[in-house]
Amino acid sequence: MKDEINTLYFILHTSYFFKGVYMTAVIDDKLTNINELLHHWVVRQVTQEAVSWLNEIREQINSGANARVFFSAFSRVPRYTGKHQLKLTSQDLNTASAIRICWFPSHWSVDQAARTLLVLTFAQADSEKYFSALEEVFKAADVRELVALYQALPLLPYPEKLQKQAAEGIRSNMTAVFNAVALRNPYPAEYFDNLAWNQMVLKALFVSSPLHLIQGLDVRANSELARMLIDYAHERLSANRSVSGEIWPLVEQFTDAAILEDLQKAIAIQQAA
Repeated sequence: MKDEINTLYFILHTSYFFKGVYMTAVIDDKLTNINELLHHWVVRQVTQEAVSWLNEIREQINSGANARVFFSAFSRVPRYTGKHQLKLTSQDLNTASAIRICWFPSHWSVDQAARTLLVLTFAQADSEKYFSALEEVFKAADVRELVALYQALPLLPYPEKLQKQAAEGIRSNMTAVFNAVALRNPYPAEYFDNLAWNQMVLKALFVSSPLHLIQGLDVRANSELARMLIDYAHERLSANRSVSGEIWPLVEQFTDAAILEDLQKAIAIQQAA
């Protein structure tokens, strides 16, 4: 019994002592799996020339090439891969969600997958320069590049350090960029505080983005969001404008039944007019 206790203590102590090393190993292993999956998807849809170019760039990055190699390659990806939709099977999507929970890239394009692959390759090759390089590529990116970057947020290492960047995407006046963060993306539900989350949901209504594509919408429902949505509904009704029925599941559990009934009556009257 004493030997078993000593063994358990040794395991716990060693796990704690090497926690940083262990976590790095877990992150690296996860990235490798994602890299392999993305590479597999891209390779089967592009020309051999594109495959050779992509492999060469990744090899240069892994060999410690200057960050400029990464920046240049990131912008040139579509010249080699094209911009067509990724052709993913149900098995592909199951594999994706097994590697990264709630990752369903059915809407991704080939160039977006290849760009994500380059970012992840750089992150593995030079973790010290990763954040500064990522900041630079976000600053210089065009709309399509930004969409690829924001869609990739849940796949990137140390995602908790990317909350400010994600918030920039939510504030964007480009709907495609906003949607890349807000829709079909598990990052906001996992890392946004209530303030950022509520603002995102409200903005989705203002820009006519479908709420049902926001992952974690039911889990992150809260009383402050319900209040904001009721105010939004009243403002829309006062201006004789329609109110999305998608707000009801977000407000009914936090709002007095009488208030809900009044709103529903007002909406019914508006629709009948």
